[in-house]
Amino acid sequence: MKKTDLTRRGFLAAPALLSAQSSDTVRVAFIGVGNRGSFLEQHMLKVPGIKVVAICDLNPENLKAGIDRAAAAGHSPDPYTEYRKLLERKDIDAVVIATPVDFHKEMAIAALEIGKNVYCEKPMAVTPEDCRQVTNTAASAKGIFQAGFQLRHDPNRSASMEFIKKGGIGKVLFLQGYRNGGDLPRRTPWYFDRTRSGDNIVEQACHIIDLMVWAAGSHPLRAYGNGGVSLFKNEPPGRTTMDNYTVIFEFPDDIRCSFTQLYFDPPGFSGTKERVFGSLGAIDLATALFTQREKRGERKIESPNSGQDSTYLSLAAFIDNARGKKKPINNADSARISTLTAMLGRKSIYERRVVSWEEVDV
Repeated sequence: MKKTDLTRRGFLAAPALLSAQSSDTVRVAFIGVGNRGSFLEQHMLKVPGIKVVAICDLNPENLKAGIDRAAAAGHSPDPYTEYRKLLERKDIDAVVIATPVDFHKEMAIAALEIGKNVYCEKPMAVTPEDCRQVTNTAASAKGIFQAGFQLRHDPNRSASMEFIKKGGIGKVLFLQGYRNGGDLPRRTPWYFDRTRSGDNIVEQACHIIDLMVWAAGSHPLRAYGNGGVSLFKNEPPGRTTMDNYTVIFEFPDDIRCSFTQLYFDPPGFSGTKERVFGSLGAIDLATALFTQREKRGERKIESPNSGQDSTYLSLAAFIDNARGKKKPINNADSARISTLTAMLGRKSIYERRVVSWEEVDV
């Protein structure tokens, strides 16, 4: 495979590309190594050709754990509690941001403006205006911007999407997604503050909404939703985030998407589903299982790198993209559209009316 291969198969082969390319080490810094950040660090430490040189976190325990993880893998990063001090270093090539959502815009822009390559966890920001600022900065930045929509790198989902784009399910007709489970961990207070998290539809559900947007091939035209708090009223105290909601998104070409999220789903009852229905049949994105509409039985779509972790593949692709200054498949433009789609649903739920795309596309 050539270095310039930008197909989905090419991105999934990023680990092999890394070993075949220049041996130049990419020096990586982390801002935020709590719940999600520690998970990203664990996977980044497995990516060939990188060196973790700095870690920043306000929480002393998180910071120490992050330093210890890196040290155990043969790295010797310097600790920071102020991210701007970290960004002053000239020897940092790439920055991974995994902080609460309300810091994403500020930190991503600060890193992009000084030429760093940025991997910023989803969602892009809390408001449409902040999303626009990040996207505009990324467009003129020397470094690349990659969003933490890592499911685009999942082998099954990537293979399913390629199958859809090649016409395997016929004309795309309907999208169905739901992400059900128990309530979020109470030890993370900002999860339950919608001014910080953007509410669950933006902070949590944007992963699956991103896949729906990818399958539809466009942003939605409008949305109507409803939701609220039915079970966990004031749990934890001061909660302002929903525990259930449903949204209908209408896309061009008469494509609709139904999305639901429940936080009181009994264990093992519903779980998470990402389904795309077409004129020839339907496919489950997570399993890459295709079922024809007029014939019983299902067929597994071939998935390169089957079984590999999507987060690792996403980070490996980020390092490869940073080296070659290549546009990621989860880039600033696509991340903005997917984040805005979640915000479109949020606005409709809050205001209990149909909301058009133009109202969030600032």
